[in-house]
Amino acid sequence: MNKDLQVELSGILTSLKSRILWNREMGRPLPFDYRHTRKQQKEPTQLEISPHTTAVTFAGGQGDLAAVRQDLGDCRRCQLSGLRTKIVFGEGNPHSRLVFVGEAPGADEDREGRPFVGRAGQLLTKIINAMGLAREDVYICNILKCRPPDNRNPETPEIAACEPFLLRQLAAISPLVICTLGTFAAQALLKQKAPITALRGRFYAYAGIKVMPTFHPAYLLRNPIAKKQVWEDVQLVMKELALARKPS
Repeated sequence: MNKDLQVELSGILTSLKSRILWNREMGRPLPFDYRHTRKQQKEPTQLEISPHTTAVTFAGGQGDLAAVRQDLGDCRRCQLSGLRTKIVFGEGNPHSRLVFVGEAPGADEDREGRPFVGRAGQLLTKIINAMGLAREDVYICNILKCRPPDNRNPETPEIAACEPFLLRQLAAISPLVICTLGTFAAQALLKQKAPITALRGRFYAYAGIKVMPTFHPAYLLRNPIAKKQVWEDVQLVMKELALARKPS
């Protein structure tokens, strides 16, 4: 078997096992046919549901973020643990209706132990402010809690090791909308292989939560022309949350 394929299959099996164990721990049913979820959506024509998406519905009260952070501990579950400076767990309003999920910490985040504090983070803050919100109003985290060397792309075993903690974060917050930033955040959460250019611009369903994939702020720093598309995506999120942009 091809080595890359073997690694990918191993990561998928690890991720599936983590999901099943987490659902069992939380007293949740196992994933069922996504078509059942489709019938429950109020606006099926505006929401795309992936057959690979977990159909379990989160509810409030499934633990809290402090408990998730305590269980994460001084994580040594993958190779990134030996390379990091600090674990970047996440920060913001634990009861927020909106969660931003990026892919992994960068150098600034690794040094400070906080998500999105570098140049890309400053741009994300501007986007949040343009929505009429402050960073303290939302919750921000990443798929990975440790920085990959040289900011390389997350690898399948690393995502599989971190995913149970992301799931528990989302369960504890129980937001109305998740905005994924970049290809890897969208693909990891929605279990799709399509690039962000194909995924962005419409809502998907994830565990009863609407997900809006959009470009990563770091991509916008290199390709400012894509800011228009991100603003279009953000406006859909604002409409879903009934947010009105504050006058500048």
